[in-house]
Amino acid sequence: MFSVPSQFRLALIPLSVLLAYGSTAYAQQTQEEADKTKQKQAVPAKPASTPANAPAGQTTAPVAAPAGAVQKVQISGAKGYDERRQDTASKIVVTQEDIVRYGDTNIGDVLKRLPGVTIGGVQGRGGAIRMRGLGAGYTQIMLNGEPSPPGFSLDSLAPDNIERIEVIRAATAELSTQSIAGAINIVLKKAIVTAQRELKFGFSEENGKPGVNASLQLSDKIGKMSYSISGNLNHGEFGRPDSSTEVFTDNKGLVTLSRKSNTESEGKFQSIGISPRINWMLENGDMLTSQSFVNANRFTNRNQQSTATLIGEKPLFLDENSNNRSDSTSIRTNLSYVKKLADSAKLDIRFGANYNQREGDNNSNAKGVSQTLIRTYSSENTDNGFTYGGKYTAPFVEDHALAAGWDGGYSKRSDSNTRRDVITGTGPITAFNADEEYSANVNRLALFVQDEWNYTKNLSIYAGVRWEGIDTSSKGNTYAEIKNRSSVLSPILQTLYKIPGSKNDQVRLGITRTYKAPDTGRLVPRRFLSTNNSATSPDNMGNPNLKPELAWGLDAGFEHYLTDGGILSVNFFLRRIEDFTRTSIVNDGRWVAMPTNDGLATTRGVEFDAKFPLRSLMEDAPAIDFRANLAFNSSTVNSVPGPNNRLDSQTPVSANFGVDYKLDDVPLTLGGNLSFQNAGPVRISVNQSSYGIPKRVLDVYALWKFDNKSNVRVALGNALHQDNFSSSTYTDASGSLVRTNTSKTNVALRVNFEHKF
Repeated sequence: MFSVPSQFRLALIPLSVLLAYGSTAYAQQTQEEADKTKQKQAVPAKPASTPANAPAGQTTAPVAAPAGAVQKVQISGAKGYDERRQDTASKIVVTQEDIVRYGDTNIGDVLKRLPGVTIGGVQGRGGAIRMRGLGAGYTQIMLNGEPSPPGFSLDSLAPDNIERIEVIRAATAELSTQSIAGAINIVLKKAIVTAQRELKFGFSEENGKPGVNASLQLSDKIGKMSYSISGNLNHGEFGRPDSSTEVFTDNKGLVTLSRKSNTESEGKFQSIGISPRINWMLENGDMLTSQSFVNANRFTNRNQQSTATLIGEKPLFLDENSNNRSDSTSIRTNLSYVKKLADSAKLDIRFGANYNQREGDNNSNAKGVSQTLIRTYSSENTDNGFTYGGKYTAPFVEDHALAAGWDGGYSKRSDSNTRRDVITGTGPITAFNADEEYSANVNRLALFVQDEWNYTKNLSIYAGVRWEGIDTSSKGNTYAEIKNRSSVLSPILQTLYKIPGSKNDQVRLGITRTYKAPDTGRLVPRRFLSTNNSATSPDNMGNPNLKPELAWGLDAGFEHYLTDGGILSVNFFLRRIEDFTRTSIVNDGRWVAMPTNDGLATTRGVEFDAKFPLRSLMEDAPAIDFRANLAFNSSTVNSVPGPNNRLDSQTPVSANFGVDYKLDDVPLTLGGNLSFQNAGPVRISVNQSSYGIPKRVLDVYALWKFDNKSNVRVALGNALHQDNFSSSTYTDASGSLVRTNTSKTNVALRVNFEHKF
């Protein structure tokens, strides 16, 4: 029998009161609506009709009905544009309704349920966002069509501020082609149709640790100006127990080293954010838009780690306690101007600036066999820059949408770190005092031209080309100045063919040239030291000689649309990656991991996606909506011997199955989503390999609507709370060293109340 924890019971007390109130309110609302219906039936209705060629939102004058005839009301309106179905470029569009369904407070939890998208790391703790099973720079994350700036965190965005999420499978010339696996474009709310006041507040609990969140959104129109301002507050606590083992087996099969470590981590995080937006319609029809973000975050935690040696030599450090603090502030502002020109041409110009500042400190106390190390570490870094861009659209030729534009940016990162060691006792531990400073500048410029051609009623063709160059320079007081320059020319071709004789079937085909540029952190040759250095716990440093990875890609898909808005689709992809980057480990007195270019890699896969209401199959069925997706990914790295010589951390199999059930008799909606990610063994290099177990995550929710303005949402995240297990192995002529990591996960309860006023 499932037992409800005491913290859950406390949260359910106000919930039961709200539900009791909601039942009464719903009954009153139902009676009021019935009364209104009777009144309306007694009043003759006025007919309205809209011709097919009328602009959206307009109706013709009412037509008088013959005397004595029963008047018929006809309501018609412009059907919303279906981007996924109509755009030549292949994409999936996730609406705002889907985004807020589970009451998530961060974007990662929303993305993990999307077709072909997975989240790395431990369940419930966030991680790298991946498409086609690939993260680490293969997947491009964009905000309103622009690459997210350095230092910007998606966690600073409240899901309530998002209008839609676009999962772009194949690159386009207009957007950055740093998207070998694909791109995820997060589009913030823009259009303001009516005045809106919305308040949300929520409570969460995980592993006995509470959390609260609140958000407020205000929007209105004043003449030709419309505005929107939203704010959010978050506070949370966490407790995370982890354990690891390290075992060395020599070439004779004897275990000569065995250690076990336990880690307890507890902490808090707080954040506050505000996002104002202003749209100004000028007299000549031009549009001026300003949008800004201001976010402040604080993170504190305490770690306790102890290591026991069962066989062999004891490590340098037996126990370590540390206290960490990190404060960050980010400000981003964007200004865009849309100028209407003659002959339906249009010019879009945008400019943005961003400021990101972070400072933190770490105080640790590590004990060895006969020594104690007290280390204080403080750091401060800033990421500042600006972006600019524009697009000129000119429909000079019938059935063509020709566009050309530019896209660029500049960012400057400055970093300073101070480390001070105090050692008591005698032994092998030595002090390492340092004052490090470094800076990095990144210039980016792109030019593109594209055309979308409706060749026939059934065939549309998209063709584009994009040139993008990146210039990176860095200097510091612990290494010589470095410079890295790269550029890529990316031709792109995509087609959409609607099968004749069928209104619901269509085929897609795309050929793309994409790339992955090395980020600044992987270019800078700074060395970050590990505590107990080993082949499975090495130091880390960058490589200034890295080259971008280049890829040719092929995408193909078939889509079948159902009458009630459902879809069945299958998509295939293939990528051939040159100058593939892998992490190599060498020993120069200490073990160190460094990225290196290493030959050719190929990845391929297939994705299945289904979304449909049950009533599309059974007319009298309950109001149940199904959604499911399944993806198979595989890859081969030519420079690494098999088997399992696939791209590091690629998810080979992922799946989602979700159900939403809207009850007819009561204002209650129930739903759930089960996600699955396989892992398995990976051969990283001749000496390195890793392993991960399959991950299963179940999320469920219930939504009760009191009326059109108020509702309460209850959700359980990670209901299966499966422990996460992974391992890494280093093997050479002397034997093999295996390190395992086990992380416990917990069920997360979320209760959110939402009210519009």
